[in-house]
Amino acid sequence: MGSTPGEVTGLLRRSAAGDREAESRLFSLLYDDLHRVAVHCMQGESADATLQPTALVGEAYIRLAGNDGAGWADRTHFLSVATSVMRHVLVDYARQRLAKKRGSGTRPAELDEQLAAIASNPDQILYVHEALERLAKLDPRQARIAELRYFGGLDIGETAAVLGISPRTVKREWTIARAWLRGELASRAR
Repeated sequence: MGSTPGEVTGLLRRSAAGDREAESRLFSLLYDDLHRVAVHCMQGESADATLQPTALVGEAYIRLAGNDGAGWADRTHFLSVATSVMRHVLVDYARQRLAKKRGSGTRPAELDEQLAAIASNPDQILYVHEALERLAKLDPRQARIAELRYFGGLDIGETAAVLGISPRTVKREWTIARAWLRGELASRAR
């Protein structure tokens, strides 16, 4: 990666102050991390999908760059925000694809901890997004954990670091959130 935590934090601060050169350097330093998140988000996409991980990173960059640094505290916070942005890019993309082919009649994907990847069907992306929105109204932290695990591909330890909570808490809340999401997605499939 070639950067130190202090260097990234300094670039985040300079970017928040409007330094476009710092912003550009920041994205260059964190590109590999962003691409890793995008690849995880795109697992299961068909080979002929028009949206590829590199394009997802590009779209996330455009959306993140417009936030004037958004007060990012550190690398972890930045990547957490980037995960959310990529989720919304995928949802927008899925909605566009569905607008072109209404009524596909597909069933939602089942969540699985070993394969927390988004299936290639845009219906499934929207099902998960809508379920996460409902979960966020009930328990915002569980929704955030599910988002980081499902869309961001973060493991228990990484999720704990992003949220500033113990891995044990993440594991417990992920188990609850995953069960709730399974129920929501199963009821949608009926």
